[in-house]
Amino acid sequence: MNLLKKDMMKLQKEVQFSGSLLVQKEDEDWMRESYGFANRSEQLNNHNFTKYGIASGCKLFTAIAICQLVQENKLSFTSSLKDCLNVSFPNFPENITVHHLLTHTSGIPDYFDEELMDDFEELWKTYPMYQIRELKDFLPLFQNNKMKSKVGERFHYNNAGYILLGLIVEEASGFVFSEYIEQCIFKVAGCKDSGYFEFDRLPPHIALGYIDTPDGGWKTNIYSLPVKGGSDGGAFVTVDDMSKIWKALLNHQLLKEEFTNKLLNPYIGTGKENSYYGYGTWINTKNSEVHKYHIMGYDPGVSFHSAYYPKESILSTVCSNQSSGAFVMMKEIEKHIESLAKGN
Repeated sequence: MNLLKKDMMKLQKEVQFSGSLLVQKEDEDWMRESYGFANRSEQLNNHNFTKYGIASGCKLFTAIAICQLVQENKLSFTSSLKDCLNVSFPNFPENITVHHLLTHTSGIPDYFDEELMDDFEELWKTYPMYQIRELKDFLPLFQNNKMKSKVGERFHYNNAGYILLGLIVEEASGFVFSEYIEQCIFKVAGCKDSGYFEFDRLPPHIALGYIDTPDGGWKTNIYSLPVKGGSDGGAFVTVDDMSKIWKALLNHQLLKEEFTNKLLNPYIGTGKENSYYGYGTWINTKNSEVHKYHIMGYDPGVSFHSAYYPKESILSTVCSNQSSGAFVMMKEIEKHIESLAKGN
């Protein structure tokens, strides 16, 4: 593992990575490192206890919440959107189900369509980000738009679908979405530092998100994202808490085995070779076997990757408070995991 640490330190210097990473095999730490500043102005370092935004990485939490509610018979995967929410969607057909929303196959319009848009900041020029504090605040961004495609026709990554799932969690549970996740997932998994925090009420040990500009300068992402994250993205976690969530999921503390298997089932191909989507989780295969379950997230000032490799029993998480960097660090980690699998 000294070689892993050496290679990661070299790569960190090359790409100027800022963030934290944790690699564990079962309960043994392979590597636990932090680099860069959580606050550049004050030159406060990132640490293992630093809380990072993880953007879309927390779609996993939304999917777990839905599975918990199905497990409790409060709804089903075949429940229709129209039966779950008393909200007007004039252009949506009636056959959209919870399963379609979970697997990005609903065909509904997205408020941030990653096939058409590449700058999340553009959204807030016409709809100010400071107005986004609750899930219902996202609805005007997409609820009256026309369908993107037919229901069930294809996989199309969709943030709006996960906003609707969060609203379904609220309706079925009686909790505010963020409170449900904190009580029924974070608390159960033993995560004491993670949560859905508002930019104007941040707790201690938060890594501010930084956007580097072409002139060599930078700015924080406080005006680039909603004030409070929702069910499609925006939670803050530590690397240790993310590891705890994976372990609680895989050990059936969050869901019974039957529903854990449903969540981790590769339902739909994503259009890339050996790549599938379960419920809130990306799944890659090799030789017809699952190679890894992984989640990822990108926002202005945020990059995040976390994965479980079942054959090797390895968990790996990379959190960054920059718009890029997590991917290249994760790929370097995976080179060492592949070497281990080959017995090197």
